[in-house]
Amino acid sequence: MSKDLKQMYKTVMDDHFTPRMEVAFVDGDNRQTLFYEKVSWVIDGVNKGLRYGENPGQQAALYKLVNGNLTLGDAKTIMPGKHLVSDIELLQSGKHPGKTNLTDADNALNILRYFTDTPCAVIVKHNNPCGAARAGSLEEAYAKAYMADRIAAFGGCIALNKTCDKATAEAIAAQYAEVVVAPEFEDGVLDILGVRKNLRVIRINAIDKLQSYIGERVVDFKSLMDGGLVAQWSFVPQALKKEDLITASTEYKKENYKINREPTDQEYEDMLFGWLVESGITSNSVIYVKDNATVGIGTGEQDRVGVAQIAVDKAHRKLCDRYCFERYNMGFADLVDGDKRAEIQKDVAEVKGGLVGSAMISDAFFPFRDGIDVGLKQGVKAVVQPGGSMNDYQSILACNESDATMVYTGQRSFKH
Repeated sequence: MSKDLKQMYKTVMDDHFTPRMEVAFVDGDNRQTLFYEKVSWVIDGVNKGLRYGENPGQQAALYKLVNGNLTLGDAKTIMPGKHLVSDIELLQSGKHPGKTNLTDADNALNILRYFTDTPCAVIVKHNNPCGAARAGSLEEAYAKAYMADRIAAFGGCIALNKTCDKATAEAIAAQYAEVVVAPEFEDGVLDILGVRKNLRVIRINAIDKLQSYIGERVVDFKSLMDGGLVAQWSFVPQALKKEDLITASTEYKKENYKINREPTDQEYEDMLFGWLVESGITSNSVIYVKDNATVGIGTGEQDRVGVAQIAVDKAHRKLCDRYCFERYNMGFADLVDGDKRAEIQKDVAEVKGGLVGSAMISDAFFPFRDGIDVGLKQGVKAVVQPGGSMNDYQSILACNESDATMVYTGQRSFKH
């Protein structure tokens, strides 16, 4: 039985999707049609499409837009021929990509587009980032992103915004990942990555044009269980720089409330970095960022207080694992020595999971102060959120009591 179960994941689906697809938007005599072609790759002399969908047994196909333009109101879709994820170049595959590999890569690039100047690495697992960081070198950015959540990074998709150098490649090859995406790979890097035979190494030539995708919209389709479709414009963050953030203030019962302290330059950096990473995270979500790296990421919860606490718990657990790995070259879960475990837990508690001085980022407003209080108790000193709650004054009071600062984006960032 176990052999059959393992074989299930090795099965390659021969899909029955048509080679071409058309999607038409019709309003009276006005007809706008988008034309798509199915994507495949030649692997070991055989033409192959997607391996399978989200699970073995689900057929899947990747289509790229080849012609047609769509204008709905004031928004226009990305023009034909401006391909990114739908026109990837497989340099090494072993196993060719499945649907989850591509959607993980897509979401990683969706985040990475906002960080084109400084070396940046984003690691995505199950369509959510488990670690993201920017730094002075690509190797350092990757190390910070990886150590933010070493456990979840196992089998993830690594996206880099700069040419993958040998030092970064050696660090990647030292762990198990499914996909690595970069604009280019230095000579000798493929030999290093080749140690991982089933690692999908993907070059996206247009990645150097990632910044041009900022502000671009596409039509986002959601299929319903009866075959119906919900169509919406994709999300576009409006707060891209310091000047786009609003220092928190509000009026409640004819009394004005405002934040006492303006953010420092580092706090602005962390809040902006976190807000843009937030755009690629499933809602409800709260994340913590410090020194341009994620510390704790809470995703997909039903209540904001709960997800704020989950992100705190993850920060503590992941730092325990990081300390253990750095000191004893093993995961905290594998450490049996009681004294060593107690020592690590004590060290993590002293720095509150690395959250002291961090920024707290929320994709929607806090309806009450209890959500923000979760972060403030851990030493959070900066908060960024959309604002707009009737009880924003509570959050302002909470921040002022802890000498923390807070800014509004004026825009919700839900992602479902």
